[in-house]
Amino acid sequence: MQFSRRTTLLAGAAALVGLALPAYSQGNARLPTIRIGTLENGTVNWEIETIRRRGLDVENGFRLLPLILAGNPATQVAMQGGEVDTIVSDWLWVAQQRSRGTGFRFLPYSTAVGGVMVRADSPVQSLADLKGRKIGIAGGPVDKSWLILRAWSREKLGEDLAGVTEQVFGAPPMILNAAETGEVDAAINFWHFQAKMKARGMREIINVETAASDLGLDPSTPLLGYVLRDEWITSNPQLAEGLARASRSAKDILARNDAAWQDLRPIMEAADDAEFEALKAGWRAGIPAHGPVDAENAQKMFATMAELGGDELTGGVTALPEGLFWWPE
Repeated sequence: MQFSRRTTLLAGAAALVGLALPAYSQGNARLPTIRIGTLENGTVNWEIETIRRRGLDVENGFRLLPLILAGNPATQVAMQGGEVDTIVSDWLWVAQQRSRGTGFRFLPYSTAVGGVMVRADSPVQSLADLKGRKIGIAGGPVDKSWLILRAWSREKLGEDLAGVTEQVFGAPPMILNAAETGEVDAAINFWHFQAKMKARGMREIINVETAASDLGLDPSTPLLGYVLRDEWITSNPQLAEGLARASRSAKDILARNDAAWQDLRPIMEAADDAEFEALKAGWRAGIPAHGPVDAENAQKMFATMAELGGDELTGGVTALPEGLFWWPE
């Protein structure tokens, strides 16, 4: 069973359709490998491709090997089972795992969040106008964007959105379609689907970044990051630091170099130029500031979401565990 699982993972890596892999020299082939679990169509691949295409991994003393997996749960299982060295996930999941003794840590990757979208011709102008209407939500009842918007509604409007609206939960493409066809009056979607919605003429009535700021939270707190193991960092400090440097270098390139985005366009699944530009702008907006996560600000955000999400969100974690956030010295 173990052999079969590894074979499947490696076969998936070879099927990373659209990625232009660099021709590694024999010397580079002897570099240590960092295996990253990812999804075939995940936006993380845009950074992975930039790292590999531009040799940022080799420059930092390793080769980055993407292993394609079928869904976020599969990446988490692969990380838990040691099939990969890293994945990208949110710090809520990493906190749950660390609290259970896994030794997982979080290196910042992205601050990208969504918002509430409505059709261009919708009469809805604010969250208050959604009372009695239907909202489509990607990510389920404990979606982080939904929880922050609920908290904003309770504080600013005096009522919980969950109590005054009808919610429809579903996969991001389904929510996008429901919003476009009018099956729902508003939609909260993952940032890259929201970018597509904007490109197709829908408008945003409030974003999570604004709602978080209004609640006294720090919207620059990265929610997504590379997951690493304490023991792996301790045993491979140069590899861990090299991954952090390669990630930052890729972000710096994508932040300022439009030509680099043309290299990525074949794997971005943009239907047209408008979607391509919206996806590029959305990814760039999610680039976190250079430096470690402020643990105190993250704890405030955790407490806000935990109040509404309960154990279903937190897995019973009452506070973010010590040492959750990692940054190279």
